[in-house]
Amino acid sequence: MDYCATLFLCLCVVSSQRGTAEASQEALSWMRRMENVAKGRTSTSFAESIHGLECRLLNATFKGNNLTLQTSTIQTLVFKLGCDFAGLSLNSEALEPVPQARTRHAMQFPAELTQETCRTRSRDLRLICIYFFTARYFQIDINSSLLNNYVLGAQLDHEHVNNLTEMINISFWHNQSLEGYSVTCVFWKEGASKSHWGVWSPEGCRTEQPSPSQVLCRCNHLSYFAVLMQISPAPVPAELLAPLTYISIVGCSVSIMASLLSILLHFLARKQSDSITYIHMNLHTSVLLLNVAFLLSPTLAMPSVPGSACTALAAILHYALLSCFTWMAIEGFNLYLLLGRVYNTYIRRYMLKLCAAGWGLRLHHVCGQARNNRPEPGKQTGFKRQSRGPRAHGFPWPWEPHQPWHLCLPCRCWVRSPEVHSILVMGYGGLTSLFNLVVLAWVLWTLHRLKAREKASGLQACRDTVTVLGLTVLLGTTWALAFFSFGVFLLPQLFLFTIFNSLYGFFLFLWFCSQRCRSEAEAEAKMEAFSSSQMMQ
Repeated sequence: MDYCATLFLCLCVVSSQRGTAEASQEALSWMRRMENVAKGRTSTSFAESIHGLECRLLNATFKGNNLTLQTSTIQTLVFKLGCDFAGLSLNSEALEPVPQARTRHAMQFPAELTQETCRTRSRDLRLICIYFFTARYFQIDINSSLLNNYVLGAQLDHEHVNNLTEMINISFWHNQSLEGYSVTCVFWKEGASKSHWGVWSPEGCRTEQPSPSQVLCRCNHLSYFAVLMQISPAPVPAELLAPLTYISIVGCSVSIMASLLSILLHFLARKQSDSITYIHMNLHTSVLLLNVAFLLSPTLAMPSVPGSACTALAAILHYALLSCFTWMAIEGFNLYLLLGRVYNTYIRRYMLKLCAAGWGLRLHHVCGQARNNRPEPGKQTGFKRQSRGPRAHGFPWPWEPHQPWHLCLPCRCWVRSPEVHSILVMGYGGLTSLFNLVVLAWVLWTLHRLKAREKASGLQACRDTVTVLGLTVLLGTTWALAFFSFGVFLLPQLFLFTIFNSLYGFFLFLWFCSQRCRSEAEAEAKMEAFSSSQMMQ
């Protein structure tokens, strides 16, 4: 009888251990499956995978007070807690090493963690910690990166723990230089975005740097935590942001009225216009579209407005800016034809080709980016990187430093992809400015060579100065000021860039009026000369 009892007891122990092993093995298999999903980028939602892992860890049975499971990129810890919980300190140096975890990390939980839950029930609680050593499972803002690609998470049973008076301390150590970067402690706010399953948010977290190699996050809730790294923006005093914003709003409004007036005067003119006037009007149209989209951008970037509207306006704003750059380059090209190729300048269907280049090619680029921005069939939209959408704007626009758009206000609908911003905005705008600067220098040299042959009067010299200033504005060379946003040039450049380029449409209007008055004066002078010659006969 004793033998049978002993055998039965052994079977119970073996079956219990087998059940524990099976429960642990199920969670471990789920972690490996998550790694395969992340590598293969299948249609399975990362949110469902993470929630599934949380559920399996909370329901896992194991002997003792804790359980540790790990793969090459994920490490999980499960702890049994009671209402007499006095706090818990975890350090990676005391845990089993993970292949992808190359730097230290630590988490400290206060005794207050279980107090709210223990007021309603006194049963044992379970604390799970999930450490991700890769950023694949979370939608990372494309204008920033995570320190060490670490995401450290914790959850107490099925409860939402927040508003703690004693902070949870999450420490991230690093062996790389953070010079030129600003770091922000953030947590994954699930359900805060319509296009993703969550966003990074700094709410409830405070960022500290106790030493040059450590970032300490002090948060009052449980979630998934990380340190967001972003290129530090140029130090612009906060008191200058308001006047710069007012200048840009007033300047763009004045430019809109000036561009509308220029286009209206063009259509009211009865005489047939030449290609030069048509090019000017196309430039006015692109500037008008750019300024209107720019002024509407902050309104549509508000959280209450659907993200699709902001994405559409960002595409329009991007298209208008590229078209504006293109028509500036066309102005320079046409100026070269007028001065450099006096004879044999006829080009078949000249304006049609210019319009195709000014409007069609830029539309092709923007539509191509829109197709890349569209989620692929069968894939979750929550993990598709969008190249356009709400983002923080700075000065000078649109060359502002990359910042996580959701961490600061005000926001503007603009390009969020650093690749698109660098190539199709800064690169294309820089090439346009360089080309027009070369054309402007060549024009000045040509005018100087022509005037050297004849002695110019003071009035003629004044006219030449006005012409040079007008050509400088016409070719958009003031946009090149954006490349001087550093060092001692920063503050003067901010105001000069904002003033000149927000009033760009108004300056074009003045150039248009001066040229029209000049052409009318020349026509009157020719008529007077013709009349006097007739009288002499």
